[in-house]
Amino acid sequence: MPEQARLARIAGLCYLLVIAGGLFAEGAVRGSLIVVGDAAATFDAIAGSESLWRWGLAVHLLYLIPAVTVNVLVYEVFKPVHPVLARLAVAFALVSVAIEAVSLLHLFVPLVLLDEGGAFGGLAEGQRQALAYLAVRLFATGFGLALVFFAGFCVLIGVLILRSRLVPRAIGVLMIAAGASYLGNTLASVLSPVLSDLIFPWILLPSLLGELSLALWFVIKGVRAPD
Repeated sequence: MPEQARLARIAGLCYLLVIAGGLFAEGAVRGSLIVVGDAAATFDAIAGSESLWRWGLAVHLLYLIPAVTVNVLVYEVFKPVHPVLARLAVAFALVSVAIEAVSLLHLFVPLVLLDEGGAFGGLAEGQRQALAYLAVRLFATGFGLALVFFAGFCVLIGVLILRSRLVPRAIGVLMIAAGASYLGNTLASVLSPVLSDLIFPWILLPSLLGELSLALWFVIKGVRAPD
């Protein structure tokens, strides 16, 4: 148990870094610069705050490192509970990180298009705006796909918590709800963009609550001795 508790505290600290990085990159940067449905306004906003856009990219890239660390450490914590479910959870999580990392490439496209003397300098302003906005939307699509796999991780960790009692059962329920909200958000964006616009970002509140609760419990308490 002391070893599990130590791993859990490290995982909790890394989890908090991921949550903070995600809130900054998605909320403070992309949320403030991307104007949904307006390619020109989005391109102009990125051009006017290029440094902020670059910081958002850098933070997002960096928090993928503690994200992978969390996945591996959480697997080690819950492996004694049910090895198969733990392996499946970490597999879902690592696939999610891989898709997210590849999707980040799209966010470099606006920066390339901002260089008027570069290879795309001959494109008309409207064309560059449209390409930049398309890249931003493709990132959102890829990120949504990544969250489908991460939803599987959240649900499986919630199930492992309920089976083990290493963490309070309430947090296990919250993690299952987090997975459901991630999956619901992505499915809504695919099946009904209008509905997606109505429920976002509120549908993701269970995700924030569940993940933050687990991260804080790990940092403060580690894990409890099994019953």
